[in-house]
Amino acid sequence: MTLPVLTDGNSGNPVFVLAHGAGADCRSDFMTEMAGMLSAQGLYVVRFNFPYMLKREQDGNKRPPDRAPVLLQYYADLIRELDRPCVIGGKSMGGRMASLLANDEEQQSLFSLLIRGCACLGYPFHPPGKPDRLRTEHLKALSVPTLIAQGTRDTMGTREEIEGYGLDGALQLHWLEDGNHDLKPRKASGFTHQQHMESTAVAVAEFVKDILG
Repeated sequence: MTLPVLTDGNSGNPVFVLAHGAGADCRSDFMTEMAGMLSAQGLYVVRFNFPYMLKREQDGNKRPPDRAPVLLQYYADLIRELDRPCVIGGKSMGGRMASLLANDEEQQSLFSLLIRGCACLGYPFHPPGKPDRLRTEHLKALSVPTLIAQGTRDTMGTREEIEGYGLDGALQLHWLEDGNHDLKPRKASGFTHQQHMESTAVAVAEFVKDILG
């Protein structure tokens, strides 16, 4: 591939493309740990940086994410280069971009043989503190199987909020009790971040294998 990627696992395994969130790149602790757990579950995980993160790598300067059309085009170019059936997804913003790409009817005509599903880790249903600014329209009529792993107290979409959004009944939700946007629970919950990360990896791996075989 000409676009730079990081890979984990056996290349012969079912492919899951994992995009990073807005503030941390594909080598962040979360991304590295999750990719390792997913590959241990039998997936071939492909990670990459969006253009603005590639620029940060080069000059060390923080910059805001590229606008959605740029992010989506880069993601689409990567899928074309990969050129094999896959499930796409990502953390937070990366998951949102993946879900837009996977569930866009126009894109589906181009990618129907490649993008078979989508899995999001901590979906940003709305910006923090702005519950009226929903990012859910494309999730009301899905084009491909879609899974979202979400902490029940995520400030970008709690369990109580999501239940009222009228999302497609086929959308699969994997809830992490007391988890925040990074899927991390509080100590008093009785759960650990490690448990929630492992639970998410198992759920995503089963989802991908069900789709890709």
